[in-house]
Amino acid sequence: MRLLNQSIKHITIPMLVVITAWSVLFYFIILYEIKESTDEGLENYKRQVVYQAQNDSTILSQDSFEEGFYSITQIEETEAQQYKDRYSDTLVYMQDANDRYLELEPARMISTAFELDGNYYELKIIHSMIENDDLLWHIIWSIILLFVLLFLTITVVNNYTLRQLWRPFYIFLARLKAYRLGDNSKLPKIKTNTKEFNDLQIAVNTLLTHSISVYEQQKQFIGNASHELQTPLAIALNKLELLIEKGDLSDNQAMGIGEVIKIIERLVRTNKSLLLLSKIENRQYTDNQDITINNIVKQVISELEEIAEYHNIFINVAEQTTNLIINMDASLAHIAISNLIRNALFHNLPDGVIEINICNKSISVCNSGKEEPLDKNKIFDRFHKSNNSKESSGLGLSIVDAICKLYGFNVKYEYHNNKHCFKLSFSQVIPDLSI
Repeated sequence: MRLLNQSIKHITIPMLVVITAWSVLFYFIILYEIKESTDEGLENYKRQVVYQAQNDSTILSQDSFEEGFYSITQIEETEAQQYKDRYSDTLVYMQDANDRYLELEPARMISTAFELDGNYYELKIIHSMIENDDLLWHIIWSIILLFVLLFLTITVVNNYTLRQLWRPFYIFLARLKAYRLGDNSKLPKIKTNTKEFNDLQIAVNTLLTHSISVYEQQKQFIGNASHELQTPLAIALNKLELLIEKGDLSDNQAMGIGEVIKIIERLVRTNKSLLLLSKIENRQYTDNQDITINNIVKQVISELEEIAEYHNIFINVAEQTTNLIINMDASLAHIAISNLIRNALFHNLPDGVIEINICNKSISVCNSGKEEPLDKNKIFDRFHKSNNSKESSGLGLSIVDAICKLYGFNVKYEYHNNKHCFKLSFSQVIPDLSI
């Protein structure tokens, strides 16, 4: 959820709670005010009825509400002296203009006592009131309308205002996403008067400056390590080969030197693979171009053809498309495809098969092998070996995985029909315009 919508969510919930509480309070306030106003009217009616009774004694005979809005009942003096004005809610039968029959309606009633010519009377006066249910529903619908209008207003104003306030932040974020170490581009910057955004910019650029420094040091270290390690290994390898070529060694000595040569050759391959992994992860391969996977597959098969024939391994290529074109570094594409096919070749069975399937957006390499699946959770880990082969460095599939992560590709392993399959799916494919 975007930041703008997050703020609206946090505003809406408290606003709903406040409006609901205010609505309940408003309902009771309105009800109180209505009763106060009605009671004042009843007090006025009381004075008028008492005044009329003094001038017209026939009024005293109205002892029910059937003939009017008041009733008068004679009471004892003791009761009258203890009488106090009382206001109460009651229900009485009334017939409004829209009613066909008498219906019980809410009313407000005053009960009082007065004295006339030595006699004491109880006076009750009623006055119709608005129905509570009607009042409640009117308030509820008014509050719902108010809430909707407030929500829409806050949403529009909030989005417009916050978009303007957060505009420098989103610009800075976009520039930060586009920034890549090693591109020699300037650090992402924005012009803003907001202190928090300026502080964020300073903090991020400080971290980036430190990362650039570490990145440059790491690149320099990789270059130095490559030179310092490869040269001594090459010298040692050459000297050992010269010793064997002299021919004045015993068989045991020659076998021992041969084993040392194999170890050094494995160290050379491991060193090259680790340096390659480091360069890939540091994004030092930037020479991207449109390349055809079909051509790379044919080239790799040509390079491994003699080894495949020696082990009597049949390689079958099925092309659903003749031009699977992607944009990436050509050397990395060759390394990824080569590692997958070499892995299928060197971990195959005698008289085995390799099936390569080139689809519209993917390539899969399947091979016969040991009849049990590999560990999916570890197959791409560095130095992980599915067998105890001393020739394997355990870095081939790790390099493939690093290349895929660099370009956003997906590589996965499956085991079905007694075959080990690696499928490399490409996120973006260049359309073949030659069709």
